[in-house]
Amino acid sequence: MQLTTTPTGAHRTATFWMSHAWLGTHVEPGVTLDVADGRIAGIRTGVDAPPPGATVLRGLTVPGLANTHSHAFHRALRSTVQVGSGTFWTWRELMYQVAARLTPDTYYDLARAVYAEMALAGITAVGEFHYLHHAPGGAPYNNPNAMGEALIAAADAAGIRITLLDTAYLAAGFGQRAGQYREPDQHQLRFSDTTADAWAERASLLKGSDHALIGAAVHSVRAVPAGQLATVAKWAEERQAPLHVHLSEQTAENDACQAAHGCSPTRLLADHGVLGPRTTGIHNTHLSSEDIALLGVSATGTCMCPTTERDLADGIGPAVALQRAGSPLSLGSDSHAVIDLFEEARAMELNERLRTHARGHWTAAALLRAATVDGHAALGRSDAGTLEPGALADFTTVALDSVRTAGPVPRLAAEAVVFAASAADVRHTVVAGRHIVRDGQHTLVEDVPAALASAIAVLHG
Repeated sequence: MQLTTTPTGAHRTATFWMSHAWLGTHVEPGVTLDVADGRIAGIRTGVDAPPPGATVLRGLTVPGLANTHSHAFHRALRSTVQVGSGTFWTWRELMYQVAARLTPDTYYDLARAVYAEMALAGITAVGEFHYLHHAPGGAPYNNPNAMGEALIAAADAAGIRITLLDTAYLAAGFGQRAGQYREPDQHQLRFSDTTADAWAERASLLKGSDHALIGAAVHSVRAVPAGQLATVAKWAEERQAPLHVHLSEQTAENDACQAAHGCSPTRLLADHGVLGPRTTGIHNTHLSSEDIALLGVSATGTCMCPTTERDLADGIGPAVALQRAGSPLSLGSDSHAVIDLFEEARAMELNERLRTHARGHWTAAALLRAATVDGHAALGRSDAGTLEPGALADFTTVALDSVRTAGPVPRLAAEAVVFAASAADVRHTVVAGRHIVRDGQHTLVEDVPAALASAIAVLHG
């Protein structure tokens, strides 16, 4: 494992010709895009044929996708947790078993393969909600950020950007009396810094780079005592860093918070200064009308993770009401039941259709916005997610001639991609002007399936 701080694609100059490009409102045929120093230097439309020396991208090119919420090590649970029945809480026990086996080196190997899988799916930036900090038993590594640095290095090796959301996870849940919290159990000792001040001291040692931003996270209101929430919020505020939090994923969390504090988790976060435009609530599934109003008026974002929420039988969150109230929407693959942002995007719409018995809550354009510009903004990258001069030169091309996407006229290519394409239809992924996936093959990780199989086998051996 080697940690580098070399900007991905630094000093790279290139020209790309796109047979079709999504320019935020419509599909444009024949687009040439110039890249300099990792950013889009210029765009020309109406270019019928590739200019000499241009890299040709056939299909629909869209801004790079943002995977706003990831737990990289959960990828090792795929299929294992699909055996039998159970609940979120029984799923969590299997998750703890995998977490207990990880070391900085094995986490690097797994995350490198997982992030390469993301690149193959058109994802150019990931928000890694990172709480696996310490050695088994809770003792810090000699380098207290060995696990976080392994994730940063893994993203670099896979060619994608990362926002490492270093997570405060201090308690096992609410206690029996008001204001009391249970000590971490044996599984959670690896997650805990014991206090928010100790968490902040360790997190402050992390270093960002061009490809890696450092943010913060509150695991949940059950895992960070109320009196310490403000410490995490202040740390993020001082750095103008993203702040994420698992919020009302389970009704049990709402009930326990109500019993302990006499209010909902959303109200508790609001009262302690956690909500705001740099904050993103993950899931936001079981909310009252007051909760929705609090999130909306504070411009707190919402990251929906539909494939995980349905895999864990969590429920369908009120995404339409949240957006109408003022909460920007983004998307994440969370537990990586699948890694496919097109599936996440259409699942948000299709889940809402099932819930309401009505169609058309979001257009393809709105769903693409959640998967791109609003997702990148939630990760602290307001300069990503669009194809326009000055933006980061991060984009992905989806085939329009696969068995899933062939047939529609070009002007409906966005609808074909959002509502029918899968990650398997991604042909190219470019980050900072650098070709990370070319013709469906990863250019930095030779055999991604083999890398995944090898890294996961070690954890189940």
